[in-house]
Amino acid sequence: MQQQQIKINRQLFTETSHSPALIDMVGEEQLDQVIDFCFIANPYYPTDEMLDELKTKLNTIIKAYPSSNPKLARQTLAEVLQLDAETLFLGNGATELITIVEKYLIDDIAIPIPTFSEYIEKIRSADAAKLYQLDPKKDYQLNLQDYARWIRKNKVSAALIINPGNPTGQLMHTNELRQFLTEMKELKLILLDESFIDFADEQIPSLLNEVHQFKNLIIVRSMSKHCGVPGLRLGYICTSNPFFLKTIQEALPIWNINSIAEYFLLQLKNTSPIYHETRLRVIQDIRELHQKLKQLDGYKIYPTGSNFILLKIEFELKAFDLQMQLLEKYGLYVRDCSNKIGLDQYHIRVASQGPDKDQLLVDALQEIATSCCSA
Repeated sequence: MQQQQIKINRQLFTETSHSPALIDMVGEEQLDQVIDFCFIANPYYPTDEMLDELKTKLNTIIKAYPSSNPKLARQTLAEVLQLDAETLFLGNGATELITIVEKYLIDDIAIPIPTFSEYIEKIRSADAAKLYQLDPKKDYQLNLQDYARWIRKNKVSAALIINPGNPTGQLMHTNELRQFLTEMKELKLILLDESFIDFADEQIPSLLNEVHQFKNLIIVRSMSKHCGVPGLRLGYICTSNPFFLKTIQEALPIWNINSIAEYFLLQLKNTSPIYHETRLRVIQDIRELHQKLKQLDGYKIYPTGSNFILLKIEFELKAFDLQMQLLEKYGLYVRDCSNKIGLDQYHIRVASQGPDKDQLLVDALQEIATSCCSA
């Protein structure tokens, strides 16, 4: 396999619990030499036609303020999702909304680990995060019945569920979730993160249309992932609880969504069929990548219900060292999961970037494993 030497700024990895942006790490000159398997976004959407349309209007859009009436953007999104606009709030990424929920609505919360680090880092106080360790022998699959018993035993007032899990990719069935929500109505709040649910199956197993049945439920979703626009910072929350809605509304600043993001929202309705074509393409790609990775020696490949896969290195190489080899020698950027609370130093996460690029990753992983095991 042809190799190249990429120069990177390693120091950036020690300055944040999140992965450094690729352009910060390798610079603009080397950007086209690296394939990004780290950030987990739809590689096929927005389409080239959508981006060209945006470019033609960019001069006008960036000179205009976004709407001062948040209802307009909510109505646009509600039409696409076929939901009641009054149950929705848009955020400057899901992280803005997660921060508001944890700051204003949560006293303490059960958090299955490993998890998305913002759920731990944005809680009001460190002791308010009640960490529930998922069992590696069970592939970090969350058993909702055991989770419910643990919550009651520890007298926690709120609970987090990420479905599919991040970084584990593990998927829970909607019937299991409905049973948990029904049995845990005494909780003050249940936060369900569905940021990757569009990649779980051909028929999206979301509970968005069921929020009216569970008054303590908040669903949060990041549009960065399934719409492929992490740079626009778009996410939303859905809940039928009047107190939750009022609290979120009062906490959100005016103009928290920028003009470019608002314009993108306007394109969603007319491109919905195209979006679903790309979504199904991603599902097919990740299934093919999963099958190829399972054929490799030296790695444990976890099941996934998302557009990414968690791997465990089973030879003498830590995740950071594997990440650096892939990046510097092969120009492939993967997520080192060593700083995920609840995981060890031997896990990486990879997102599908399409069959041709995915094959480069598979070949590089096999080369590295063969080299290490024969040394």
